[in-house]
Amino acid sequence: KALQKKLFFTLFALIFFTCISLSKLPIFLVVEVIAFEFVGCVCFQFPLKMSSSDRLFNRQRTVHQILGGGLVADLMLWRQKNLTVGILVVTLAAWVVFERSGYTLLSLVSSVLLLLVAILFLWAKSAAILNRPAPPLPDLYLSEEMVNEVAAFIRDRVNALLSVSQDIALGKDSGMFLKVAAYLWLISVIGSLTDFLTLGYTSLVIVLTIPALYEKFEDHIDRYVSMGYRKLQKLYVRFDVDCVGKVRKWILEKKKLS
Repeated sequence: KALQKKLFFTLFALIFFTCISLSKLPIFLVVEVIAFEFVGCVCFQFPLKMSSSDRLFNRQRTVHQILGGGLVADLMLWRQKNLTVGILVVTLAAWVVFERSGYTLLSLVSSVLLLLVAILFLWAKSAAILNRPAPPLPDLYLSEEMVNEVAAFIRDRVNALLSVSQDIALGKDSGMFLKVAAYLWLISVIGSLTDFLTLGYTSLVIVLTIPALYEKFEDHIDRYVSMGYRKLQKLYVRFDVDCVGKVRKWILEKKKLS
């Protein structure tokens, strides 16, 4: 019963914060972090050690290694807390600006560039008049090597995407077709529930919180998932015996009678 209460509380909290995100209500960073930490502390109070065979998918690597082990993994797992919090705060500020102020992306970019160009222009003119140093600007120049590297990277990714698209269109890869269809259908359903900005901010919050929480409480989460998986296996066996077995028996009897 205690385990069921903990799982129910965790599920309720996750659904609650997801609904808040999709309903376009302001999501405050401090409230989110405190809430997720509180859920983790309430649901996982006791230490637990598990072997690698009890891990999800029998994995041998750590979460940090699975995520690549670089800067992105450090950000997702809060190894660089200041940078992670900065990203969340800037993203929240951008979400508030676009959602509440009525700005669009084009109007905001144009306003920021206009302000920047005006400041630099006035700075340069006043520096020339007062014999002051000019604004410290770097060399605004793209080398041919850099452009070729970016073009080669984009070309490889686009060619890979076109190759997969061709295989799907010609019916060569049924599995990939089903995956793409499922992903597009899921995106369509989510898109009908919320707008792009709210979805992007919510996705960023999930990416920057769920992996960190999983790494912190992975022993308990793996244990509960393993328990749930075993229960699903038992339910499948019962369903196969009680329902599917009876249907097969009925079909065989019909064939014998015919």
